[in-house]
Amino acid sequence: MSPSGGVTRNTLRQQIADALRDEVLAGRLPPGREFTVKQIAEQYGVSATPVREALFDLSAQGLLASDQHRGFQVREFTVADYRAMAEARALVVEGLFRNYAEGVDVRPEGLAPIRRRAAEAVRAAKGGDLDVLIGYDLRFWRELGQFVRNPYIADFLARLRVQAWVFAVHRLRRDGMDEGVLWFGHEELVDALSRSDHEQVRAAMHSYYAHALAWADRLEARAPEGGGPGPSDPTDSPHPLDSPRPLDSPDT
Repeated sequence: MSPSGGVTRNTLRQQIADALRDEVLAGRLPPGREFTVKQIAEQYGVSATPVREALFDLSAQGLLASDQHRGFQVREFTVADYRAMAEARALVVEGLFRNYAEGVDVRPEGLAPIRRRAAEAVRAAKGGDLDVLIGYDLRFWRELGQFVRNPYIADFLARLRVQAWVFAVHRLRRDGMDEGVLWFGHEELVDALSRSDHEQVRAAMHSYYAHALAWADRLEARAPEGGGPGPSDPTDSPHPLDSPRPLDSPDT
């Protein structure tokens, strides 16, 4: 049976959502940037329907805000939002590891590729390559999520990590990256998982969230009320639609 138009449209919808998410995570779609379905559709040379669906998907993930009169804009996360993300993740993960055998199913054969992601994430962090770091860090946590028995929890944690990077990317580009901000414990966490050392796993996760909360403390200490990155100068970054990531063929 030949593929239906719905399958092709859904594939294109996902490609558009992935491309725009990459633009946001790279910082080329800054917080507060507004755009419409028509603009995106014209830029990518596609119909409005898959674009609208992709934008609503990203809105549902908390990355975009929508207004029926003004279109869509990249959501602006505050320091308070970031702190809440870190605290929510910490509470959920603590619950998972409180009943380790019931909440987590670590398969040793699945750790080898995750260990490679860990090494690349640490290398990128130490080398100051933010784009590479974000990509490998998200893959690292997403692949670890396969061991979480409850898929809804895994999905929740993955979405929070994407939102946290959306918050962080502009601040890290502005202020630079250092060990006081970034966490380098990816490999230690994988080692602890491979040994089934539950206490070391919990210690690594506590270190991870402590880094996030300590950064929030520093940002709150110096930021104006609201904790946002401040108004963006439109000359500081190109318009996100000037050179978007090309879409693959919807048939691939």
